[in-house]
Amino acid sequence: MSGMLYLCATPIGNLGDMTSRVVETLGSVDIIAAEDTRNSIKLLNHFQIKTSMTSYHEYNKVEKADYLVEQMRQGKNVALITDAGTPGISDPGEVLVAKCHEAGVTVTSLPGAAACITALTLSGLSTRRFCFEAFLPSDKKEKAQILSELKEESRTIILYEAPHHLVRTLKELLDALGERRLTLCRELTKKFETVVPTTIEGALAMYEHEEPRGEYVLVLEGKGLERKREERQAAWQSMGIEEHMKHYEKEGMDEKSAMKQVAKDRGVPKREIYKYLLSK
Repeated sequence: MSGMLYLCATPIGNLGDMTSRVVETLGSVDIIAAEDTRNSIKLLNHFQIKTSMTSYHEYNKVEKADYLVEQMRQGKNVALITDAGTPGISDPGEVLVAKCHEAGVTVTSLPGAAACITALTLSGLSTRRFCFEAFLPSDKKEKAQILSELKEESRTIILYEAPHHLVRTLKELLDALGERRLTLCRELTKKFETVVPTTIEGALAMYEHEEPRGEYVLVLEGKGLERKREERQAAWQSMGIEEHMKHYEKEGMDEKSAMKQVAKDRGVPKREIYKYLLSK
C-alpha cells in the first residue's frame, strides 16, 4: 500500500500553538520534508522528534516533489512542514499536493496556525468575505495589474510584507486604492505582537520616524458595494444618454432593453429615459 502525505501546521511564533496531533505525526512518519532544515531542527529538538528530514523549498520543489511522491508510492509516509504556519499557503507545498493527487497518493491536513487567518480575525474588519494575496510580486508590470484588480475588490484584502518593503508597499497601496481602513498586524503570537487598527495614511505617518520591525500582515478594507455603485453611477452621469444607449445597443441589446438598463444605471425611472429620447 502507498504511504500518505501529512500537511503539518507549525507555530507562527508561539510554540504552545503546536498541536499534539502534529507532534505525534512528525514523530511517526518516515520522512519530514522541511522548507529550511536548519530552522526546523530547532522545532524538532524542542519536541524531541528524531525523524529524519529532507529539504523541500522553492528551488527544488519540482524534482524533490517527484522524489517524495515516489517514496510515498513505495509505502513511506511523509510529513510536510514550512518555517511557520500551514503548508501549501503561499509556499511550494501546493506543488507537492498537486503531484500527490496526480499520482493517487492520499493527502491529509493537520490544521493549526495560519498568519493570514489569525490577522483577519484580529483586524476588526469584515471577515465574511476576504481574499488573500500574500506578498505582492516584485515584477512592476505584474504588481500594477494586481493593484488595479485590488482597487475594485469589495472583499477584505490580506497581504504579507517584510519590514524593509513595508513603507514602499503602503505608498503603492495608497496610490492605487486610495485611502482605506487598514489593520497592521506584526509579530503575531510572539512576545511583541502588535495589532494596530488605522488607515493607509495613518500607517505611513507611523513610520515617518519609526523603522518597521518584524513580519507584517496587512488587512485592508475592501471597496464597499455602495461606494462601487456610486462610482458607476457617477461614470454614467458623465456620459450623455444617447451615448449610454449606444453602449448597450453595440453589445446587442434591443432599444427597449437598453433603455431599461440605462435607467437602472442612472438610478431613474425608465419613463424619464423614454421621454428624453422622444424629445430628441
